[in-house]
Amino acid sequence: MATSHDYEPLFRSSVGFDRVFNLLENAQRARSISDWPPYDIVKTGDDTYRIAIAVAGFARDDLDITFQSNLLTVSGKKQEEFAEAFLHRGIAGRPFEHRFELADHVRVNGADLKNGLLSVDLVREVPEEMKPRKIAIETAPSLEPSAPQIEAQKAA
Repeated sequence: MATSHDYEPLFRSSVGFDRVFNLLENAQRARSISDWPPYDIVKTGDDTYRIAIAVAGFARDDLDITFQSNLLTVSGKKQEEFAEAFLHRGIAGRPFEHRFELADHVRVNGADLKNGLLSVDLVREVPEEMKPRKIAIETAPSLEPSAPQIEAQKAA
């Protein structure tokens, strides 16, 4: 059962989050039909992540990793094998494509294929000018009276 959420109340109290709301709506609407091949997303450090995809039977040349404007696409298509005859074919070799929306300032650090597992390492690098910084509080100069006040003696 699909559930839809109304983000309209959030629009009233937020500015500049249009991209986030669009991502949430797209994730609900366009849920991947197939989660094959299976994958893990692991947080390996404060600002580092790893996506591990089980790609048994795929060679390095069968895989393609593309990163463009916050979208990481991993796809695989096996080269045609001309085997004489299969008595049983249980290792799936069908083409696949996984798309991962990455947050701002997250970039691909590298990829590795080992023992049928494709690992894509990601790192979040926030530019210095976007990191939190202390703002000094300045005090305004106090106003000095323009003429001294003369106090008169009180009458008895």
